[in-house]
Amino acid sequence: MAHASNTKVALVTGSGKRRVGNAIAVALAERGYAIGVHYRRSADEAKQTVARLRARGTETEAFQADVADEADVDRLFQQSIERFGRLDALVASAAIWEPKPLEAVGAEDVRRHFEVNALGTFLCCRKAGLIMAEQPAGGAIVTLGDWATVRPYPGYSAYFPSKGAIPAITRTLAVELAQRNPAVRVNCILPGPVMVPEDLSQLEIQGAIAGTLVKRLGRPENVAQAVVFLIENDFVTGVCLPVDGGRTIASGR
Repeated sequence: MAHASNTKVALVTGSGKRRVGNAIAVALAERGYAIGVHYRRSADEAKQTVARLRARGTETEAFQADVADEADVDRLFQQSIERFGRLDALVASAAIWEPKPLEAVGAEDVRRHFEVNALGTFLCCRKAGLIMAEQPAGGAIVTLGDWATVRPYPGYSAYFPSKGAIPAITRTLAVELAQRNPAVRVNCILPGPVMVPEDLSQLEIQGAIAGTLVKRLGRPENVAQAVVFLIENDFVTGVCLPVDGGRTIASGR
């Protein structure tokens, strides 16, 4: 299918399922972007997302890849470029988080979280950034970290270190890619409680709300709004923006 060259293109990793990445894909579609929907295993959900986006007139395609696999990442971006012809924005939101008591966490748990969350983010951002560096208009990359890497809570000792690497990856690639093309920018969002896990108890949910300054949960759309801002504001790069209702600075419980 031919692609209209004046349409901007965004690839959003981890956007198949109805989670934060999905809300980001929808928000960018509403801004007129063609959307690359990435998934690893959620093929059915990705197809449903594509159908919903196409129904509203958005040019979109779903791509499968394991972001921790370099060959898969290369194929993902090759297929996206072949389909759309350009890449204006990457949002790296693919991630895993698996709670486990510290006593039960082994090297494989830590390795798997780093491979998907840290290495996967790096590989996707590196590939996207080098593509963007070759484009006169450059491009914008947004990574997703986690506010709680500065105040970790128990039970996620394999997850938090992998997310703690994201701000460093963001700053590193912001510097590297700007040297190749000053029109390439890289920023990071640190979400707070915008989509609580389904297995969370009511007590835990109330605790998360109490830990914010705004005294309520956020929504995936709050993160999506911040992504749009970071992509569209061309004088912001290398920053990490908490979208957490004040959770980072609240005195907490």
